[in-house]
Amino acid sequence: MNACEFATFISALACSIAKGKTQKEIEILAALFTQLGDTLTTISAINSD
Repeated sequence: MNACEFATFISALACSIAKGKTQKEIEILAALFTQLGDTLTTISAINSD
């Protein structure tokens, strides 16, 4: 999968996840996925030694 295909996939996934959710639910999910990404980045940085 190239970069553009990946970006399109992520956008479609976000739209799919958000469908039928309230604004508050979307905000909570956004915070959850941000924290998940940040934590994975931290783990990766620690393991890169």
